[in-house]
Amino acid sequence: MPVMEGREQLGFIGMGQMGKRMASRLIDAGLRLTVYNRTREKTKPLAEKGAKVAESPRALAAASEIVLSSLSDDAAVEDALLGPEGALAGARPGTIFLEMSTLSPKTVRRLFDAARAKESPFLDAPVSGSTPQAEEGSLTIFVGGTVEVYEYCTPIFGLLGKKRFYMGESGNGAMMKLVANVLLGVGMQAVAEAVALGEKCGLEKEPLLHVLGETAVISPGHKLKLENARREEYPASFPVRLMLKDYRLILNQAAECLVPMPTTAVAETLCAAENTQGIEEDYSAVIRLMKALSGDTGRGAEKRAESREGAIH
Repeated sequence: MPVMEGREQLGFIGMGQMGKRMASRLIDAGLRLTVYNRTREKTKPLAEKGAKVAESPRALAAASEIVLSSLSDDAAVEDALLGPEGALAGARPGTIFLEMSTLSPKTVRRLFDAARAKESPFLDAPVSGSTPQAEEGSLTIFVGGTVEVYEYCTPIFGLLGKKRFYMGESGNGAMMKLVANVLLGVGMQAVAEAVALGEKCGLEKEPLLHVLGETAVISPGHKLKLENARREEYPASFPVRLMLKDYRLILNQAAECLVPMPTTAVAETLCAAENTQGIEEDYSAVIRLMKALSGDTGRGAEKRAESREGAIH
C-alpha cells in the first residue's frame, strides 16, 4: 500500500469517554474528520472543533476513506458496522476500518470477513489505557489484520498511542487486549484485598497507601487507583460495567480454549457484586467492596484500639 499522506478523510464512530478524546487528537493534528454517535448531543464538542457530523454510520462511511470506531461492546459495534444503516453498507471498496473497541476475537473475525466481502481492509486495534492516556496520546495499541494495512495506518496510531504492536492475523489484537485485561482486573482485585487486609489489621490508611504506591509490585495504572482509595471516591475513568464486560469476554474465551482461570472467575464475581450499586463508578471501587466485606467501616483502627485497651484492663 502507498504511504498515508494525511489528507485522507477520516470518520470516527463512538463519542464515548475514549472515542471523543481520540477523535479530538485527530482533529488537533489537522486531519479531516466526520463523527457519529447514537446520541447526537455527544458530537457537539467535536463539531465545535471543526468535525462534520454524520446522520448514520452508513453516511459516515460513505464520506470517509478510513473509519475508526470505539464502542462499548460487541453488540454496539455490530449494530454500528453491520445492517442496512451500518458503516459497511456505506463503504466503498478500499475503505479501511480500524476497530478500537474491546471485543471478542470471534466477533472481530466475523467483522473482518464482512469487511473483506466489501473489499474493505479491516484491523482490530484495541487500546490499553484509560481516559488520561487517550487525552495525551499515550495509549498502547494491539493490532490484528493485514500487515500492509497496519503499516499504512501507523501515522494514525502514532497520534493516538506511544506504543503499538502488530500481533498478526485478524483477532489477535483483540486477544492480546483480553490477555492484558486479565492482569488489569485481577491485579486490581489483589490491590483491593491488600488494602483491606492492611487497614483491618491495624495499618493507618494514609501510610499504607503511600508505601504501597512506592513498591515495585504496584503497576503504574494501579498506583493511580490508590488515589481513589485515599479520597474514597471512584470517578469512572474505566467503569465497573466495562470491566465486568471484559471479564466475561475473557472467561468465555477461556472456556472456548479450555483454559482454567479460577482467580479471574472469582474476580468477575466480585466485580459483578460491585456493579449492582446502580451508579457509574470506576472499577477500582472494588477496594471499597473488599473493605466492606472485611467489616471495616472506616473507623476500624479506632475500634481495634478500643478493643486492645479493653483487653489490657
